Amino acid sequence: MSSTGTRPSSPPSPPERPASRDSQDSQDSMEDYWSEVKNIEEDGQRGHEDLLERGSMDEAELEEAWLQDAGLSTLVSGALGEGPAEALLSTLTRSQAAMVKKRVDNYTLTVRKRSKQPTRHVRDVFSTPDTSPVDPIPPVPPKSPNGDVPSRCVHRTSSRVRPACPSFSQSTERRVSECPPCPPPQDTSDSLSFEVPYSEGITAHRRGRQGDCKDCQRIRRDDHDLPMFQLPRPKLGLTRIQDLSCEDMKKIGYISLIELTTFYDGLGIELKRNRAARSKARESGIFGVPLTTLLENDQKKFPGSKVPLVFRKLLSKLEQTGLQTEGILRVPGSASRVKHLRQELEQKLYEDRFDWEQVRHNDAAGLLKMFIRELPYPLLTLQHAPAFAAAQNISSPRQQIQALHLLIMLLPEPNRDTLKALLEFLRKVVAYEEKNRMGLWNVSMIVAPNLFTYRGKNAKQEEMQGAAGAAHLVRLLITHQDLLWTVPCFLISHVRKLNEAGASKKPPSSEKTKRKLLLMRRKTTEREKTERSELTDLRQGVIRVHAPQHAKISMAIQLDNETKAKDVMARFDYENGRGTRSTSRRPRQYLFEVGGNIGERSLDPETHLLDVYHVNPHCEWVLKPTTT
Repeated sequence: MSSTGTRPSSPPSPPERPASRDSQDSQDSMEDYWSEVKNIEEDGQRGHEDLLERGSMDEAELEEAWLQDAGLSTLVSGALGEGPAEALLSTLTRSQAAMVKKRVDNYTLTVRKRSKQPTRHVRDVFSTPDTSPVDPIPPVPPKSPNGDVPSRCVHRTSSRVRPACPSFSQSTERRVSECPPCPPPQDTSDSLSFEVPYSEGITAHRRGRQGDCKDCQRIRRDDHDLPMFQLPRPKLGLTRIQDLSCEDMKKIGYISLIELTTFYDGLGIELKRNRAARSKARESGIFGVPLTTLLENDQKKFPGSKVPLVFRKLLSKLEQTGLQTEGILRVPGSASRVKHLRQELEQKLYEDRFDWEQVRHNDAAGLLKMFIRELPYPLLTLQHAPAFAAAQNISSPRQQIQALHLLIMLLPEPNRDTLKALLEFLRKVVAYEEKNRMGLWNVSMIVAPNLFTYRGKNAKQEEMQGAAGAAHLVRLLITHQDLLWTVPCFLISHVRKLNEAGASKKPPSSEKTKRKLLLMRRKTTEREKTERSELTDLRQGVIRVHAPQHAKISMAIQLDNETKAKDVMARFDYENGRGTRSTSRRPRQYLFEVGGNIGERSLDPETHLLDVYHVNPHCEWVLKPTTT
C-alpha cells in the first residue's frame, strides 16, 4: 500500500475559522509573503540551485521522457506489444489518444530533422486523423486593476486550432474507451464529479455561454470567499491514495500524466517539463539530502517510515508547543540558534542524543522551512514545477482543483507523503487562528515562497508576478487536501481496463513462466471447485469473505443493494466477539477487494458491495488490517 493511516468513516470537515481582525487586515496585502522572501534571502540557504540544465534542450529527448513517464516508451522504441503501452492505448479516450499521437508525431518529426534517419512513424500506431477545424477560443483579457481574474473559463496561449481526435487502427478501434456524453457545467460550486475525465469536461464547459458560467467567478483573497468543493459519494466508495497497491498507483501515474497534458491542452496551456541536470546529492546527513535517501536511512531504524524522521519530529514539536503561539511560522527564530540546532541535528538525531527540549517553537518553524528549501530536489518536483506554476493562471477554481488533483497523483510517493504531512499540520495551525493570529491566507503566504522557487535571469520578475498565485495554490492545497488525496473514479476505471487488457494480452515469456501459470490455473480450479461445493450459486451475488486473522476465517455473505463494507466488518466483529479484552487489542480491520481487475483496494466502509461485485466479479474478498 502507498501510505499509512487509519481510515475515518468520513473525511473531516474543514475547520471553522473565526475572522480575527489581524488576519482580515492582511488579506489585501502580500506583506507576509515578501517578509518571508526577505528572511529566506538573508538565510542564504537554498537547495536545487543548479538543477536545471543550461543551454537548449533537445525537444525529442523531452518528448521521449514524457512518453516514458506515461508508460508509452515502446511507441518510439519500435517494440509495441511489449510492456503496458498497447494495453494502455486501448483504455484512452479519444482526446487523450489525440494527445499521445501529437507527442509521438512531434518526437518523430524532431528526430527526422535532427538525424535524417528512419524511425518509427506515428502512422504505425494511429491512422490519419480527421483534420476538420474547431473554432478557436478567444484569448483572455488582462487582469483587472484590483488583481482579480476576470470571469473566463479558459486561458489560451495562442489562437491555434485544437488538434482533431485520431481514429484508431482497426485492431485497436474495438477496444477504445468510449466516454459517456459530458454533462453541462453544474450551477453549484460545491460539487466535483469524479466519474468523467476532467479533460472531457472542458469541452462541455466551453459550450455554455461565458456569462452564465458560475465556475469562473473572480478569485478573491478573502478566505471566506474561497469556494469549497465537497467529496462525492460514489457507490463504489471513495478510494484514498494509500488504499491502492503500489503497482496500481504506478499505473495511476501513467494515466494522470496523459490526462493532465490533455487537460492543459484543452485549456490552451502548453505543458512544459523541466529537465534536471545530473548532479551528485548528499547520501548522508539530514539537510540537503534527497527524500528517498533520507527514507532509506530512516527505514533501517524505523521500518515502514513514509515521512523523514526529522520532518516528523519538527512537526510534532510545533504541534506540542506552537499551535497556539501568536505568529507561529511568521516570526523567525534566532539565526545563530537555528544554525547551531541544525548542526546538532546532523550529528545527534540518529544517535538519539538530540535534546528536543532546547528547541523553541520559532526555531522548529525555521528548521522546518529550511529543510523544505534545502531539499536537493524540490518537494513539488522539478519536472512538474512548470505545471504547478501554470495552474496559478487558470481562472476557474474548479479547474485549478482538477489540475492540482492530477498533479498530486503524479508526485513520487515520498514527496506526496511528506507534502501531506505538512498540509495536515498547516490545517491545524489555521484551526487555532483565534489564538495564533495565523489565518489561512497568512499561512499560505509564508509557506508559498518555501515551496515555489524561481530561478534564472527573470526569477525576480517571475516571483513578483506569481506571488499571489502561488499563495492561492497553497491555500487550495490546505483546504482541499482530503479531496486531492482521493483517487478519482475515472482513474480507477482506467486501471481496471488496463489490468484487464494487459491480462488478456500477456503471453507466457518462457517455459518457466508457462509452468508457473499452469500451476496457478490448477490451484484456481481447485479453489473454485471447493467454493462451488460450499456455495451453490455465486451468480446470485453471494461472496465469500476471508478473514485469516479472525477465529472464523471465512464467511459467505449474500449481497443486496444496501450491503456496505461496514456491514461485513460489523458482522465479523460480532461473530468473533470483538469488544472482549482479547479482540479489542487487535488493529482495526478493513475489507479489501484483491485481484481480478485490480491489484488490491481497501474499501471505504460506505462502499456498496454489490456494485463492486458487478465491476470486479473475479476478485477475492479479504478482511485484514491496512498495511503499516
